[in-house]
Amino acid sequence: MDTVPQTVELPVRRQNRRHPLEWKRSVVEQTFEPGASVARVARDNNINANQLWAWRKLHAQGLLVDIVQTEAMLPVVVDVQSDRPAVPAPEATNAPVPPGAANGSIQLQHGNTSVWIEGVPDAAILHLVLERILR
Repeated sequence: MDTVPQTVELPVRRQNRRHPLEWKRSVVEQTFEPGASVARVARDNNINANQLWAWRKLHAQGLLVDIVQTEAMLPVVVDVQSDRPAVPAPEATNAPVPPGAANGSIQLQHGNTSVWIEGVPDAAILHLVLERILR
């Protein structure tokens, strides 16, 4: 009995598409036009409506931005230990503001709390906010 070798063609594996951020922002902005439907905009741009909703959420949080465009993003970890005494708020100083600091922003997330600070924060106010959030 002769056996004939069989070849099986596997389907091409679908790769995730990488869309440029400018294009994502333009598609999200289309959904804000009067009478626009997220489902219709998604269909017109050949993307899934759920993906567009996710991009809208990122846009609302200010996270649909190009990381390269930002001057410096540094991860910050605040370690709070309950056995330490509370640190008093720093005194306000008249120190000169570094150039470009007024254009900076700080985003703090702790659990369900999210705080976004733009510009130069007042040290005493920032201390009070952090103390309240990290309780």
